[in-house]
Amino acid sequence: MVIGKGILARYLEPLLRGDRQACRAVVEETLQSGVPANAVYLDLIWPIMTEIEHLLRQGKITAVQEHLATRINRTIIAQLQNKLPRRPKKTNKVAICCSPEELQELGAQMLTDLFESDGWDVRFLGGGLTNDDLLSFIHQYAPTILMVYGISPKQAPDLRRLIDTIKSVNAWPEMRIMVCGGLFNRADGLWEEMEADLHAANAVEAIQMACNCQEIPRCERRTINRRKKRRLVLGAKLPAPRVSASVA
Repeated sequence: MVIGKGILARYLEPLLRGDRQACRAVVEETLQSGVPANAVYLDLIWPIMTEIEHLLRQGKITAVQEHLATRINRTIIAQLQNKLPRRPKKTNKVAICCSPEELQELGAQMLTDLFESDGWDVRFLGGGLTNDDLLSFIHQYAPTILMVYGISPKQAPDLRRLIDTIKSVNAWPEMRIMVCGGLFNRADGLWEEMEADLHAANAVEAIQMACNCQEIPRCERRTINRRKKRRLVLGAKLPAPRVSASVA
């Protein structure tokens, strides 16, 4: 069974009402039809999560509806996590951090589960850590990928400082910085201007790119002139690098 638009609509309607029982019924029916748990993540919960974010930005749903929907989705993926397939363990490691908003933490949690299902050694850091905290953890954990999920325009300067610091120190030359979701999906080319190594539009792309990341060279160019245009998106001039700013 393929998860089509009809199932998405059947799930979204009770989700916006905050009806957990009806949402669980749609998910259970989908699983019983033969759809595996990872497909429910990728083809039901993820696109619905993206749609919720879109509706909220457009003012078509309230903040209360977004909170209800995000809490229900979080409960459902917690129940699905143990049903995900388990691929053989990899030596590669990924650390995932995000914006502290609940919707963004949900996306980062889903990525954590899916990377773990794919065999990666994963550490989910969540949101709200300072750059000092992140740099200290990177030094100890030495991840193959540092993933940052779902930032807003006001958080972009802090992330830029973190990327600048990592690349200027160059203590982890094999690590790649991947960004996904949030502002990066709306501002075309921003990830390159901020000198991240990889950009994934969704969870499928994130895992595919991560698996091939050793074949992708780190970006060496500086895009100083192009940054001037992006200041219109960020809303302020990007300050010089410093270590102590928070990502979120």
